[in-house]
Amino acid sequence: MQKSRIFIIVVILSLIPILLSCSRLTSAPVSMEGDSISEALEYQGKKLTPLKDQLNNSLRGTQYLDKETYRLTVNGLVNNPLNLSYSDLLSLPQYSKLNTLNCVEGWDFVAKWTGPYLKDIFQQSGIQPEARIAIFYTADVTEGYTSLEIGYIQEKNIILALKINDITLPPERGFPFQVMAESKYGYKWAKWVTRIELSSDTSFKGYWEQSGYSNQADVGGPGFGN
Repeated sequence: MQKSRIFIIVVILSLIPILLSCSRLTSAPVSMEGDSISEALEYQGKKLTPLKDQLNNSLRGTQYLDKETYRLTVNGLVNNPLNLSYSDLLSLPQYSKLNTLNCVEGWDFVAKWTGPYLKDIFQQSGIQPEARIAIFYTADVTEGYTSLEIGYIQEKNIILALKINDITLPPERGFPFQVMAESKYGYKWAKWVTRIELSSDTSFKGYWEQSGYSNQADVGGPGFGN
């Protein structure tokens, strides 16, 4: 009887390293491609805010877009309307930027954002001369969530962030991408984007802008008013 107990204890002890290893693998971030990856916690010599510590807002809860059926439409004042799949976005040259998302509520976080330049997509579409703004239509605000000036997008090399801190953007953060609207308040960082319309209508106002938020949304400037 004593030998049986000793044998059981030995077996249990031998399994502990395996169980701990499985636990670590299960808790590791997993990309949308199903690959286990590590979150970047530092970039360009600066510490990044871990995903678990980043605050996040949404209007109508997380929107779940299917990677296989997703299409990004780019139309309006363009010569070559586009209908891009998630694979198409991944196949474009990818760039990384260190940037801070600032919310008008007073919180912020620092992250590494990776994805294609929006201006490269615009170049494919053939922007017509009269186009002035890009309107972002999202799964939760189909009438047009927000807009950004095309000149700003081109000058700042604005990224469609497919990854954050080297991790494929989670659904709650806007999968397949979040618009990294550098130097703008967080309500300009559109998520769950399904269509981008190039337009000449500079009077357009999105969801928050119609409620009185600044259409410029420059960090350090007024969060409300023009």
